[in-house]
Amino acid sequence: MFLDEPTSAIKKTPKINTPGPAWAMWLVVAVLAFISGAAGALVVQTYLGGAASLPAINEMVGRRTVTLQEESSTTAAVKNVSPSVVSIIITKDVSKLYSNSPFDQFFGPNSPFNFFFNGQPVQPQQPQTPEGKQEIGGGTGFVIDSAKGLILTNRHVVDDTEAEYTVLTNDGNRYEATVVARDTLGDMAIVQITNHNIPQVTLGDSDGVQLGQTVIAIGNALGEYRNTITKGVVSGIGRNIVAGDNRGSSENLEGVFQTDAAINPGNSGGPLVNLQGQVIGMNTAVSQQGQLIGFAIPINEAKRMISSYAKYGRIVRPFLGVRYTLITPEYAKANNLSVEYGALIVKGDQTNGPSVLVGSPAEKAGLKELDIILEVNGQKIDSGHSLARLLAQFNPGDNVKLKVLRDEKNIELTAVLEEYKE
Repeated sequence: MFLDEPTSAIKKTPKINTPGPAWAMWLVVAVLAFISGAAGALVVQTYLGGAASLPAINEMVGRRTVTLQEESSTTAAVKNVSPSVVSIIITKDVSKLYSNSPFDQFFGPNSPFNFFFNGQPVQPQQPQTPEGKQEIGGGTGFVIDSAKGLILTNRHVVDDTEAEYTVLTNDGNRYEATVVARDTLGDMAIVQITNHNIPQVTLGDSDGVQLGQTVIAIGNALGEYRNTITKGVVSGIGRNIVAGDNRGSSENLEGVFQTDAAINPGNSGGPLVNLQGQVIGMNTAVSQQGQLIGFAIPINEAKRMISSYAKYGRIVRPFLGVRYTLITPEYAKANNLSVEYGALIVKGDQTNGPSVLVGSPAEKAGLKELDIILEVNGQKIDSGHSLARLLAQFNPGDNVKLKVLRDEKNIELTAVLEEYKE
């Protein structure tokens, strides 16, 4: 070094192998930061199955948030509705189940087919007829009026007038139940108990139900597992089905919901609930041929029945008095009809009787067989608006205007509805 060279120009290069304390600290921090970042990127990349990106991470977090929200909504809805759901136990004197057995008919004391031995009638040995009351079935219901102890269920659950019914509440208490109303045209009924402290459900609006909407079914599965919870979606809207039971009876149900939420024997009469904890349907039937194909009556149908009971003390249904087939485009094409909608008045078989009932409002209005009712008070009759559903919106005594196609000409008739009576 020369003495005339400025000292500020001297370049000092530290030795890497002998760093001072400050340099060592920063070096360690830098290395750890690099390793942590690389490891974090590797984890995210591996989880996502590809290169990690901010949109992908946001999508993952969004899905997680939606899932948690749906789970919390489901548990909240179940917690809200379950206390209002009850099991309905059917009890009957079992000796009555055997009173009309083939054995009694052929070998009873008044039967002409008694055997004789040494001139004396001898009854063949037969098993002893069971006696006493036994539980023979069960269903589900839900409280619709806490103050009066009223419970809504399916009619087919409580249609045996010789049976006794007991309500088993969610807390395990039992109450004798009385059937106070049975719907003559729909599969609905109301039973009553003396307990007026069970919370009632909140009835939603079934007209706003959408395909794919998440729903929850609650019921007494298999008549044994109380308040069983199943979950699914609304698979179909406005289905028309023929529902039958194990006794051979059946009925047409129009405009019902289809759902893949599992509905098991014993679930009949239970609520179908949305994620807001509102009842939007009543579980009614299940297909034995398919998997996870169940059906529920829209709750707005039940609302009309509930209102009728509150007003009249019974279920009042308006009555026109015709038998009909709902016309679809396929039916019109197959039968060479000039219209693809409406209700074609047709004669039933020997059991069902005539197409227009004698003395009915339909006969008084002038309706005839093979007439096609196109509209009721201006509302077109189609797959979403059957004649039965449209008439259900009226009361006995109401005048309804009918647009009718007869011999390829449109005419207008007026019918005065009457109360349906069996």
